[in-house]
Amino acid sequence: MKKTKRILMITLISTLILLIVLIIILGIIRIINSKQLDDLSPGINCDEELIRESDVLFVIPEYLGKKISDDKEWCNKILSYNKTLALHGTTHESEEYLSDNETLIKEKINEGIIIFEECFNQTPKIFKAPQMKINKKNSKIVNEEGLKLFGLINQITHRAYHCNNTGIFSNKLIDIF
Repeated sequence: MKKTKRILMITLISTLILLIVLIIILGIIRIINSKQLDDLSPGINCDEELIRESDVLFVIPEYLGKKISDDKEWCNKILSYNKTLALHGTTHESEEYLSDNETLIKEKINEGIIIFEECFNQTPKIFKAPQMKINKKNSKIVNEEGLKLFGLINQITHRAYHCNNTGIFSNKLIDIF
């Protein structure tokens, strides 16, 4: 009986130590990797310091019916930061990439790309679905359309901030870990 308790205690302590080591490693990875900023759009207030400190800006091409390409001053301002720009959905509706309609999904992706190109005069290479809600079929379509899909693993291994500070975790918490 004592031997069983001892083995159980050693296993528990070993597991706890392993968990702590993994958390430390993840923290280091998050510090080393690029900072990302989600939800960039002229229709969403965003702290300029947050934009400056971020390496990758995930842009919403059309937010609340307003296309980013209609605001050339905003487009030029974002370009002036000289950051990697990425596509963050098309209209930022949480369910927009869960449809099983392949034609609709391709149209939405291409619509987002066109608006993005009209604004920044460059083609996006990276895509992140709103709230990372995308099914496997549509993930494949995103890749077929020439975009690299960033999802949950990216979110875990990078510090991903939100302009309106409405992510699952607050920007302050993301800063800490």
